[in-house]
Amino acid sequence: MKKVRLVINNDIKKGGKEIFFIKKELQCILNLYAKMVSNGSWKDYSLSTGSKEVSFDIYQRASEKPVIRITKNLKPVYFNEKYFIKDKDGNVIKKSENLSNLIKKTSWNKLRLVK
Repeated sequence: MKKVRLVINNDIKKGGKEIFFIKKELQCILNLYAKMVSNGSWKDYSLSTGSKEVSFDIYQRASEKPVIRITKNLKPVYFNEKYFIKDKDGNVIKKSENLSNLIKKTSWNKLRLVK
């Protein structure tokens, strides 16, 4: 099992590879998470890493699959495929090259589970 660690001052050097969210990206995601927790929409989160992507998984209940995944693609094929928002089935809802624009332009209150 891989150990996950949060690196706060991870300045990206030329030629170095990004392997996690940088501080600015994580701060943007956590600000959104705090807002949605105060609304009562989201309950829990987790972070998952892989060789191709890093994702921030959001849960409505801790015992279920993640409802929404905010994903950073580490090996994008096209320039606008750096950040994704995926639903619980893995379908891409939105994608963008800028995380803050992606979060600002998504209407989070309209993303609900259909039962």
